[in-house]
Amino acid sequence: MASSPPSKRRRKDQSKDDANDVSATSSSTLEKLSPVVVFAHGAGAPSSSDWMIRWKDMLGKALHAVEVVTFDYPYISGGKRRAPPKAEKLVDFHADVVGKAVAKYPGHPLILAGKSMGSRVSCMVACKEGIRASAMVCLGYPLKGINGAVRDEILLQLSVPIMLVQGSKDALCPLEKLEVTREKMKCPSGLHVIDGGDHSFKIGKKHLQTTGLTQDEAEDLALRALASFLSGSLGER
Repeated sequence: MASSPPSKRRRKDQSKDDANDVSATSSSTLEKLSPVVVFAHGAGAPSSSDWMIRWKDMLGKALHAVEVVTFDYPYISGGKRRAPPKAEKLVDFHADVVGKAVAKYPGHPLILAGKSMGSRVSCMVACKEGIRASAMVCLGYPLKGINGAVRDEILLQLSVPIMLVQGSKDALCPLEKLEVTREKMKCPSGLHVIDGGDHSFKIGKKHLQTTGLTQDEAEDLALRALASFLSGSLGER
């Protein structure tokens, strides 16, 4: 007689157990390395937004960071609400922030992280001469442009390990297109998909009921996967 499928509670507990299996090792490695993280905001909200503050705190704890440095690009600083320029025009300002963070914490691994547009600019900064990033973290990478074209050129240039966290319902990053890009990338890459998550990882109530997870639990699984990938990547460097 065939066994019945696992219940929601069993699936939920199994997800937690799987994450806990690697949590201790990842935590130990990252705690020893204590990386400095430079975390860039997305196009529409500054570093003071609730989302950025929350994820800054979560990344700091998950990665045992000596500091998570956030900042505002000039077009949005001081309460300004201008439309963002092309990503390429933000690279030099971003690189200056990175340089100051590295100077403040010499000897600590550098992780470049970003939300949406900030993740794309972070990748551009990582490819800039003189920047020695140890790893990348992209939260909601905007693979698809406004005109629908796939923007994967900078991803294909990367040489440092990159971890991507994407919502399965993110219209700006169709997962099938992302997989095609990852197959072409020359650097090691990891991917964690937040099931039911949108571009900012928000999951609808009905979907949460189906999975048996809460929003916090779904994001915690993403953070654990992220920490596990970075622990392995940084430990090998």
